[in-house]
Amino acid sequence: MALRPSLITRGLSSVSNADTGSPAEQRDDAKKNMLKAMRPLPTQHYWDVYFDRQNKDVKAADGSYTATLENLGSQIESVQDFWRYNNNTPVDQIKMRESIYLFKQGFQPVWEDRRNINGGSWTFRVPKASGPDFWTRVQLMAIGEKLQSCLDVGDQLCGVGLSVRFNSHLISIWHRDASKQKSIDAIAETVLEELPEELKPKPDNYFYKKHSDHAGFKGPAAPEAPKA
Repeated sequence: MALRPSLITRGLSSVSNADTGSPAEQRDDAKKNMLKAMRPLPTQHYWDVYFDRQNKDVKAADGSYTATLENLGSQIESVQDFWRYNNNTPVDQIKMRESIYLFKQGFQPVWEDRRNINGGSWTFRVPKASGPDFWTRVQLMAIGEKLQSCLDVGDQLCGVGLSVRFNSHLISIWHRDASKQKSIDAIAETVLEELPEELKPKPDNYFYKKHSDHAGFKGPAAPEAPKA
């Protein structure tokens, strides 16, 4: 196959520069190319987003109302994914008694989940005006491994959640092993250290509770006694 003849361009440099655009356009193009070339900053774990709404039309067998837990399919694998999800989630539009959760993949925001059943959580009661900012910061502590790094050996962060109440947001931090007092103390200390002064809650506005201590907790059924 014949080779395509090369184009002689000597003496035409001034002509070729005429099509490159203004300096401002060149800077814009360089910025766009740089942004395209940037690689996502991966998170150490994959994270899932869940939404929980009270379903008042459906009752469980025991007569209590059930909650509908939905995986929103917003898997978070990078910092860019997190900000895309966070910036497009209007927390102020979440209704009373509804909740949103950011949990490590493999964990569900359910007390009785096999990975959560022996765990517990800190809950921070935050005024609605500062709830979204508090929530964003706690989520960043989670995906940035700040909360995991403070836990005792063998313990694991499960995820974080936000629930809407009448005049406040309840922001929770779940971990896997409620028997580790070092983890319990360290979570509260880390959150308070990381928050700016104006967001720090008063001591009577946050508390810790084991999942098994909740009134609605339903643990695994006890094994039947062997027949005589």
